[in-house]
Amino acid sequence: MRTNVRRNVAAALASALAVTALAACGTSSSGDDKPQASGSSTDAATPLDPKAKVTISIDCMPPAAKAAELKEWKEDVAEFNKTYPNVTIEGRSTPGQCLEPPRFTAMLKAKSQPDVFYAYFTDLQQVLDNDGAQDVSAYVTPASVPALGDIDKSVMDVLRRDGKLYGVPTSNYTMGLLVNRKLFQQAGLNPDNPPRTWEEVRAAAKKIAALGNGVAGFGEYSVENTGGWHYTATMYGLGGDIVGPDGKAAFNNATGRQIVDNLRAMRWEDDSMGKTQLLKWGDLQKQMASDKLGMFLAAPDDITYMVQQLGAKYENFGMGPIPGGAATLAGGNGYMFKKGSSPDQIKAAVAWLNFKTLTIGKGQFQYDRSKADGLPVGLPQPAFFTGAGKAKDDELKAASATMPVANFKPFLDNPVPGKPEPVKAQEVYKVLDKVMSGVLTNKDADPAQLLGEAEKSVNQVLGNQ
Repeated sequence: MRTNVRRNVAAALASALAVTALAACGTSSSGDDKPQASGSSTDAATPLDPKAKVTISIDCMPPAAKAAELKEWKEDVAEFNKTYPNVTIEGRSTPGQCLEPPRFTAMLKAKSQPDVFYAYFTDLQQVLDNDGAQDVSAYVTPASVPALGDIDKSVMDVLRRDGKLYGVPTSNYTMGLLVNRKLFQQAGLNPDNPPRTWEEVRAAAKKIAALGNGVAGFGEYSVENTGGWHYTATMYGLGGDIVGPDGKAAFNNATGRQIVDNLRAMRWEDDSMGKTQLLKWGDLQKQMASDKLGMFLAAPDDITYMVQQLGAKYENFGMGPIPGGAATLAGGNGYMFKKGSSPDQIKAAVAWLNFKTLTIGKGQFQYDRSKADGLPVGLPQPAFFTGAGKAKDDELKAASATMPVANFKPFLDNPVPGKPEPVKAQEVYKVLDKVMSGVLTNKDADPAQLLGEAEKSVNQVLGNQ
């Protein structure tokens, strides 16, 4: 779902170029018509030779409006060129989001994507359907990406299909329970110990709603595909699924009914979800930022949005794992490599992405620089490192944090396995919106009927009826 609703939280992870090489509308340089320079090698397992001369176009360079991110980008290109002086990076930027679905689709169909193009995890199938990405399995190795062993395998696997790797991650997210610490404290709740089950969520929501003054304890989406997105996240947390191994709808069962029954109880019996419903992305953030909402399901970057766009303060928020904790909806973004790129173009791209987005203490993970530049430091994600890599990254992040990282300790200390979105996610979410809106707007709605109709419609979407 976040392919449609999220802000571009990865703008600072995108590509750019040094001032002397800046090309606002760099042209794609893929294809094998480019001569291989001295030092080049066609052996995929051999990292880029520093003497190789190669040009690559890269998507999602920070625009001028993002002055701090663009400044850091230029610094990183200059630093990268100290090792690879013959690599020219042609950056492309857009004034809005790096990826706008209609433009992205048109780009793929026209084969006009840059050599290295930005994509959400959920875009892989669309890219492959348009024969748009190069298999880079042989190029991404511990030799070219030293931290590869510390990158969460589940994150890397999202960019694989049939055993082939088509990209590398730059950011990831998993969903949890976002809480308003101020309201928790006012309601006599411990914000350092957010609810871990839906029974606990319901009990806490009642106490928060009892504060009055238009305060709701828990909030939920129900339109524009966001309701189905959150229904999916809730189902994952309880150990259920939306689409089963047989390719059919798998939510019209006891677990699916539990979700609907719980929402019905909070909305109509407890009156802890507020009177206003049919909410979409952005509505809950406004309520939370204005201290009118105690909890909702979210990813950590929602906090940055509330601070930067809505005037909230980082210290007012905390996070815990998604209730149930069996699994959590996961997503993110990364870069893919245009089909037909030369070996040296792929190697140069891997070298750049390794430096900019996959090296602890460098590029996007150079937290002391981000702090000095006024950028936020301390959010739990991106967080795709594991083991010793995670420990080192956590240490560096905490040392330069611009927000109280302890507020996210329950979320960080209780990791939940990430699970990708279901197939045909947006179409499925649109159907499931009706379940969410039905139970939240109609006191007499029949949960069994809502789920039965949704099951039939989802199976039609999936081509099983």
